[in-house]
Amino acid sequence: MSMNTFDFGHGPVPAHQHSNGGGWVADTATVADTAYVGPDAKVFDNASVLDNARVFGNAIVFDNAWVYGNARVFGNAIVFDNASVSDNASVLDNARVSGKAIVFDNAIVFGNAIVFGDAKVSGDAVLS
Repeated sequence: MSMNTFDFGHGPVPAHQHSNGGGWVADTATVADTAYVGPDAKVFDNASVLDNARVFGNAIVFDNAWVYGNARVFGNAIVFDNASVSDNASVLDNARVSGKAIVFDNAIVFGNAIVFGDAKVSGDAVLS
């Protein structure tokens, strides 16, 4: 894919800057052209950012995590393991979503919230 490398914290790996936002994306990750990865955001491992999803600020998406639909992950938020954030959901501030957790619908996870395991946050839920 590319001849560039970037160190996501465990040594340099083949990576490129996303065409929509300029954030670093490992060549092993999948990021749609329609998605946005901001200049300071990172997507790596086998993570996927699809559709009109936006990852920006200092946000990180990695492992096998999925962010899709119109979801937003931003601030210092981290989504990892096999977690997913979808629909119109937002994960922001210092929030962490991991394990097999799912954040969807119009849910908002923020502050220092941690969503993990098999947790599901949905509807108009607001978790901080």
